[in-house]
Amino acid sequence: MTLSIAHLGPPGTYAEQAAILYYNWLTQISAQKAILCPYPSIAQTLRAVAQGQTKLAVVPVENSIEGSVTMTLDALWQLDGLQVQLALVMPIVHTLISCAQSMEDLKTVYSHPQALAQCQRWLDRVLPKVQLIPTNSTTEALLQLDRDTTAAAISSQRAAQLYNLPVLATGINDYPENCTRFWVIGKNYIPFARPSHLERASHTSLAFSTPANVPGALAKPLQVFASIGINLSKIESRPTKRSLGEYLFFIDLEADLSEPQVESALAEIASYTEILKIFGSYNVLPIQELVVSC
Repeated sequence: MTLSIAHLGPPGTYAEQAAILYYNWLTQISAQKAILCPYPSIAQTLRAVAQGQTKLAVVPVENSIEGSVTMTLDALWQLDGLQVQLALVMPIVHTLISCAQSMEDLKTVYSHPQALAQCQRWLDRVLPKVQLIPTNSTTEALLQLDRDTTAAAISSQRAAQLYNLPVLATGINDYPENCTRFWVIGKNYIPFARPSHLERASHTSLAFSTPANVPGALAKPLQVFASIGINLSKIESRPTKRSLGEYLFFIDLEADLSEPQVESALAEIASYTEILKIFGSYNVLPIQELVVSC
């Protein structure tokens, strides 16, 4: 049986690169055959898994410069039955791609909003007058560049090679230690999708909404974790989209869902929440480990 893995397309995106590394690693540990399936948006990528079109998806969830990828979080909240199988941390190096003779000829720069934001200081300094145009992915605009020599796109060196396009500058992200965390997501728990040599997961992710915006509505669930010594590595709010001032909360725990104290804590937290979604327990693998494994 061939495993299908959805990712943000068109080909050449960082999500595809993460999916390829994951696929290579998975093939080595399980001899599992797989195909990559590009989708035009992050929401459609996750919907493909939720609707059974693909078995897994690889999506960006957090960047070290710009923080959470809100499109991923919002889609996870809206869809049911999705579980994080594994997290991959991958370095991101942005490249300015264009058929222009020089940067002085540029009038527009296209890319995903996250990529534009990760290069904002460089763009302000080097290309202060260009128009920045957000796209669904870092590769969406690449096919148009040979028809417009006043346009550029921010993508990867690998994408420039795939599309056979010139590079005007590389390493343009504002901070050199730029990296993105990707989640491998499936519908429900998939045993072969994660490392078998690790006895326990290092993280658990969940989200919840509160019944009312009153004092202690957030403090009470958080105190449950504090009382049993579980560290929260991330807490983030997102609007419920129902009313201004209403929020839901995404939390990452440094604990395994199978631990009895975690199970009892989540049972207690359920009484304080309106909706509680548990996205599963997983390990975080640096991309270097995947490369070495491959």
